[in-house]
Amino acid sequence: MSLSQYDESGTMQGMYGNSGFIEDDQPAAMEAEVYVNGKIQVGNKKNAKKSKKKKTQQKNFFAEACSLVRLLWATRQTEDIDKVKYPDKYVKITLRELIIYLIFLVVLCIVAFGMITSTTYAFANVLIGSFIEAKSSGDDPISFAEITHMNDIWTILLGPFVDNYFNDFEPTESNNETDSLVKFIANENRILGLARLRQVRVRSNSCVIPDDFKQEIRQCYSDWAPSVEDIETFGPFVGQNMTANVTAWFFQTEKQLKGSGHQGLMNYYDGSGYVMELSQDKNETLTRIQYLFDNLWIDRATRAVFVDFTVYNANINLFCQIKLVFELPATGGVVPSYVMRPVKLIRYVSTFDYFILVCEIIFIVFVLYYIVEEAIEIKKHRLSYFKTFWNILDVVILAIAIVCIVFNLYRHFKVNSLLEKLLENDDQFIDFDLLAYWQELFNNGIGFMSFLAWIKVFKYVSFNKTMTQLSLTLSRCAKDVTGFAIMFFIVFLAYAQLGYLIFGTQVKDFSTFSYSIFTLFRIILGDFDFESLEAANRVLGPIFFLTYVFFVFFVLLNMFIAIINDTYGEIKSEIANQKSEIELGSFFKKGYNRVLDKLNIRRAQIIDIQKAITTSDLNQDNIIDFIEFRNNLRSKGYGDVEIETLFAKYDIDGDRCLNEEEQKNMLKDLSEQNEELKQAYMLLDQAKANEPADGEEIKKRKRTEGVLFDDYSNLSSRIDKMESSIGSIVSKVDSVLTKLENAEKNKRNQGAMSSNSNRIMSGMDGSSSASGEKGKKKIKGLDPGSQSNC
Repeated sequence: MSLSQYDESGTMQGMYGNSGFIEDDQPAAMEAEVYVNGKIQVGNKKNAKKSKKKKTQQKNFFAEACSLVRLLWATRQTEDIDKVKYPDKYVKITLRELIIYLIFLVVLCIVAFGMITSTTYAFANVLIGSFIEAKSSGDDPISFAEITHMNDIWTILLGPFVDNYFNDFEPTESNNETDSLVKFIANENRILGLARLRQVRVRSNSCVIPDDFKQEIRQCYSDWAPSVEDIETFGPFVGQNMTANVTAWFFQTEKQLKGSGHQGLMNYYDGSGYVMELSQDKNETLTRIQYLFDNLWIDRATRAVFVDFTVYNANINLFCQIKLVFELPATGGVVPSYVMRPVKLIRYVSTFDYFILVCEIIFIVFVLYYIVEEAIEIKKHRLSYFKTFWNILDVVILAIAIVCIVFNLYRHFKVNSLLEKLLENDDQFIDFDLLAYWQELFNNGIGFMSFLAWIKVFKYVSFNKTMTQLSLTLSRCAKDVTGFAIMFFIVFLAYAQLGYLIFGTQVKDFSTFSYSIFTLFRIILGDFDFESLEAANRVLGPIFFLTYVFFVFFVLLNMFIAIINDTYGEIKSEIANQKSEIELGSFFKKGYNRVLDKLNIRRAQIIDIQKAITTSDLNQDNIIDFIEFRNNLRSKGYGDVEIETLFAKYDIDGDRCLNEEEQKNMLKDLSEQNEELKQAYMLLDQAKANEPADGEEIKKRKRTEGVLFDDYSNLSSRIDKMESSIGSIVSKVDSVLTKLENAEKNKRNQGAMSSNSNRIMSGMDGSSSASGEKGKKKIKGLDPGSQSNC
């Protein structure tokens, strides 16, 4: 039989018999062939070992990484802890989740409240007073909110609007700020760029005229809709090409204007239309508005007129995008409305703003942390993860957070580009409308996310029996409430439709079906106008009101309250009679008892050491020998290593004795430790006073076993102390038995030695006797404890 020989690369070199094989030349085939990943490979053993070691290191690194991820993202859903078998571990993980989430909640609130200040309302209120509440001059002054006719639009634009848009600053010789203050509103609010007038129109004959009136009515203009929007040139420039100076008569698309749509009181209007940009000079602006008025820029085809401009207040670092809207519906007249969006577009200016920036960065870190956590939980539970309400809520909060983060970055770069464009050329219209609108949505998103984040707190406190009453009540009565809600809304919507049909033409609160719904909700809350119903119809008005109040308020609403009240009573009685799976109070009480036991042990140790110092000085020479100190503490159950460590800490000179100075240092340290223990006891007493009410409920509860909670706690603590002290007692008993055995052996040895010495002494002379006495003295000198180093 022969074995094939291979070199280190695995190449066969020749055939050798067993007799001619030299061990040092080449390895045998059995040695060279190694198993790697379940296959035989030929090579060097060292390479195989290195490969195996490398794979082991990779596995160890992967295992450490997995353990780190599990440690950082350990939750109740990732760990699958049985809260019945391991209640303490379950509570610990829940409290850990709660603490991390509360930190996230605090950061979120700082970010949310850092965007809005109390001055925001005051800023908007100043502008409302300047443009909305200001009245025109003349015999019949009107304000923006009092506009009812088409001519009133021109009265407001030529009067209060221009007067407040341009600051009437009276220059003096001592003031050199005249030129700059011309562009300020109320001396503090800087106008950014130019203001712009825009209107949207509908085509003539955009509605159908009945045959009976075609002779008298030649033109018809319908309500505004994109399908009937007029895009043709009108006015004095009909048939002419559009020029750069005059654009009020030529249609431009929303893309050309780089504008955005607006939801008015009557309709939704897109961002296209006919525009006229005003000037930075007051007289020029009056001339342009008067020119539009003289040429009938607003006529029967006009359905809405918009005035857009933006101001900035550097004192409070706030922008305000202002839009004055005049809607001209097909019914005739004018419906005025306005939009003011005070927003903080330049976010990071002051020290507090940079603090908010740090909080935003921390918020992003938290969002990334929770994204990883949700990914781990979704990977583990798959689709069943989305069957829980709290999990869906987590996903919604994270989705809103991601959208807000993306918009925050977009807003920062977009504002910078707009401001750069504005600084390059101030004589143009800069549209902040869309940016302010998205900033408003961003604020709403942050507010909604904060609301959901506070609701999520119930997720972490729901394991407590008291906290679960609300959630259990709502879940238990959900079916009954759903069935009742169907019946309630059938009656409610029937009354809303009835009110809309009866009073819709005369009462504003019932003018639309949606208004009718909100008005009926207001009646439930006690906010109603009975006089308007009675004035609209003296018979049906009171009947409608009385029947609605009786059936909806007195009957249906009280049934709703009764359903919830009955379910709450059932839940409360069930919880009162059952034992809670997890008691937060008992968890804290266990921790309190453990800390208290440790403090008691430490205090006992301090007392024992202090007594050992005072009682170990047997000869009253103010010097404590190590042997005396050790014997004293041994009697109290302390180990030799512990005693040796304590003694060496204060034996500075290493002479195995404690002098007066060293004793003072030890006593000083012991007294300081005693004071620290007193402080710890005080903190524990305060924690005991603030202990959650769960434990109190257990104490008050009647138990069928007849064992009180205090008795059970005392017995448990006593058993724990007995179990901990049994170990030390057993060790002490073992040491005592060992000492007795040694003493018995020494006694037998001494008896044998004395008998032998008697035989020797009987046959020896006086010199030998002297030598024997000398030997006895030497033996006697070997007695331990007879000599001392001190």
